[in-house]
Amino acid sequence: MTADLGPTIAAAKAALRRKLPNYAAVFADMAAEVGREAEEIAARHKDGDPVVPRIDYADIVSNSVPADAVAAIRRHGCVVVRGVFPRAQAEAWDAELLDYVQRNHYIEKAKAKGNLDKYFSQLKSGKPQIYGIYWSCPQIQARQAESMATARAWLNRLWIWEKDGQEFFNPDRNYNYADRIRQREPGDATLGLSPHVDGGSVERWIDPSFHHVYRHVLSGDWRAHNPWDGEGRTETREIPSPAVCRMFRTYQGWTALTEQGPRDGTLQLVPTVNAMTYMLLRALQDDVPEAELCGAAAGRAMRINEQYHAPLLRALVPVPKVQPGDTVWWHPDLVHAVEDENHGKGYSSVIYIGAAPDCAKNRAFQELQKAAFLAGKSCPDFAPEDYEVDFAGRATEADLTPLGRKQMGFDAW
Repeated sequence: MTADLGPTIAAAKAALRRKLPNYAAVFADMAAEVGREAEEIAARHKDGDPVVPRIDYADIVSNSVPADAVAAIRRHGCVVVRGVFPRAQAEAWDAELLDYVQRNHYIEKAKAKGNLDKYFSQLKSGKPQIYGIYWSCPQIQARQAESMATARAWLNRLWIWEKDGQEFFNPDRNYNYADRIRQREPGDATLGLSPHVDGGSVERWIDPSFHHVYRHVLSGDWRAHNPWDGEGRTETREIPSPAVCRMFRTYQGWTALTEQGPRDGTLQLVPTVNAMTYMLLRALQDDVPEAELCGAAAGRAMRINEQYHAPLLRALVPVPKVQPGDTVWWHPDLVHAVEDENHGKGYSSVIYIGAAPDCAKNRAFQELQKAAFLAGKSCPDFAPEDYEVDFAGRATEADLTPLGRKQMGFDAW
C-alpha cells in the first residue's frame, strides 16, 4: 500500500473535516497552547535546565521515585533512567560489540552490500549509519536482564493499561523487540536524522484504527486526549514497510554504552506529549494541499518540518549527559532527531532497547522474530540485510535465560 495515496488522503481529510467543521478554530486553540509550551521549553533549556526528566533506577527498585518526577515524565513523554546497568557492565558490552563488528568485517560487508533500508531516506540529514546488527551477545544480555525488566515494568505502569475490566496489555511482561546498535566515531557527520516520529505516518489520518486512538483530537476535544491511554494502541494497523515497527511499543529507548551528551552526536527530543495532537490537526488546515499531509509519506518516518511545524522545532533539545549503563526512553508519539555530528572525543554508542509489553499484537510478531533469531537474519521489521547469518560469536538459543526465553516467545509466560 505504498502506491500513490493522494486520492485516499484527500478523501480522508475531507471526511475528517466534515466531522470537525471548526477544524481551523480548534487548531488555533491547540497551536496557541503548543506555542506557549515550546517557548517555555526553549527558555528553560537556554537557562541550563535539561528539561528531560531524570530518575535513578535505585528509586524504581525502592518504589521511591518522586511524584513530581512522575508528573514530569507524563508531561514531557521522556525520561533518563540512570544506573539500570553497572558502568563496568556497559563498558564491557561496548568493547565486546566493537570486537564483534570488527572481527566479522561488518563495515566492509555493509559497504559491499549497500544500504537497503530506505525508511529514513526522506530526512534531510541523509541515511543513517546505525549498524544492522540484532543478535550479538551484549544485545541479548541487555534485553533479557532482570534490571531491564524491572525498569520497563515500572515505565509501562505509567500508561493506562486496563480499563473497565479490559486489559490492553500486561505491563509486567515484555517481549524483546530486536533493534540495532549505534557506534558513532568522534567527528562522524553521517548519522544525523531530522526530527521525525516513528510507528506510522499517513496511517494516522487514513486508517480507522488510528482514528480511535486519537478520537478526542479528531472530534475537536483535544484536551481530553490522553497520550498515555492504551485503549486502541494495540489494535493499530501500520502500512507494511522496512523499519516500520509492527509491535506496540510503550516507549522507544536505548541503553548508553559510552558517556555522551549534547554535541556528542546523540538524541534530540521535542519533550511535549502535545506534539502529535498539533501534527494531526495541522494537516487538516487549508494551507496544506488536499492530497498531502504536511510531508508525511507512506512507509517512511513521519517528518517534522519548518514550513508546517515551526513551533515544535523551537522546542527541540538534546538529551542530557548520560553515563554507561544509563537508559533513555521516549513515548512513541514523541518527536525525536539525531544530532548531525559527533563533536565529542570518544565513541557515542548505544544499544536500542524499547518496551514492547505483552499483548496479542506483540505475541504475533514474536513468532516472526523468533525464526529470524534462530537463523541469524535481520529483525523482520527491517531491511533483509541478514549480515549475522554467518557471524562468529552470534548469540543462539543457548544464550537465553529463562526470562529471555519468555521474552523471545520460546516459552509461555
